Amino acid sequence: MALSNSSWRLPQLSFFLVGIPGLEESQHWIALPLGVLYILALVGNVTILFIIWTDPSLHQPMYLFLAMLASIDLILAFSTAPKTLAVLLVQAHDIGYTVCLIQMFFIHAFSSMESGVLVAMALDCYVAICHPLHHCTILHPEVIGCIGVAVLVRGLLLLTLFPILLRRLIFCEATIIGHAYCEHMAMVKLACSDTTVNRAYGLAVALLVVGLDVLVIAISYALILQAVLKVPGGEARLKAFSTCGSHVCVILVFYVPGVFSFLTHHFGHHVPHHIHVLLATLYLLVPPALNPLVYGVKTRQISQRVLRIFYIKA
Repeated sequence: MALSNSSWRLPQLSFFLVGIPGLEESQHWIALPLGVLYILALVGNVTILFIIWTDPSLHQPMYLFLAMLASIDLILAFSTAPKTLAVLLVQAHDIGYTVCLIQMFFIHAFSSMESGVLVAMALDCYVAICHPLHHCTILHPEVIGCIGVAVLVRGLLLLTLFPILLRRLIFCEATIIGHAYCEHMAMVKLACSDTTVNRAYGLAVALLVVGLDVLVIAISYALILQAVLKVPGGEARLKAFSTCGSHVCVILVFYVPGVFSFLTHHFGHHVPHHIHVLLATLYLLVPPALNPLVYGVKTRQISQRVLRIFYIKA
């Protein structure tokens, strides 16, 4: 039996978020590390934004892109963690249809934006190493602002179709989502009507965003590596590599679990479902929690400001 489009759009209808399927008895223990990641994401990214905002010497391309990344990470963490923790800790499983669509849109749109900012940061590294004398001339504030707007518009345009296409579907009576948050493909799988367009568009967006972004990042670092290897002296090369060391760490933290989660979701049919859900949840919470730590440790200016803020003289 199916629910018609018109009836399913009524605001009182809702989805049921299972949480971590198969691990219901231990979900409250799983919530503890997720809660820690959420707190780290909030504190770390707010600190990064505060430091960059209050220190004029950090109003440079690298730190302005870092501020964009921190803002996106805050929105991603806030879009995912509160409802996930509510499901796991207090069994608040119900979520309204419209709220579910909004959460799904924010999660996917801002994940796309984060990928775009990582591309911009790779280009910043390329310009800083390959054209150091023209770095601030090429990446002046107006250009950085245009890049930020382009990243924002791309995420909004590509992902706006997700909720629009979902609203065209007819859903079955079983409105149980086997996730701790509203995930696009998990919602598509609940539909009784034809989902070919939804699946094809979802795959196309994933391949376009991740595929194109990873290609641009790979080309940037190939050119960086080529330039660094031409630098005489091991110390000079090490200094050049360290310029982009934190960015490489952030790229690995974002793309490796994301690609692994994507591959297991689409092709890993023998991987247990609770592994899919855990990977997808960690993919949204680990990067926002670790990015501030990576830049705090790897970037001298930020680490010094953090120590200045939190240092209490004995």
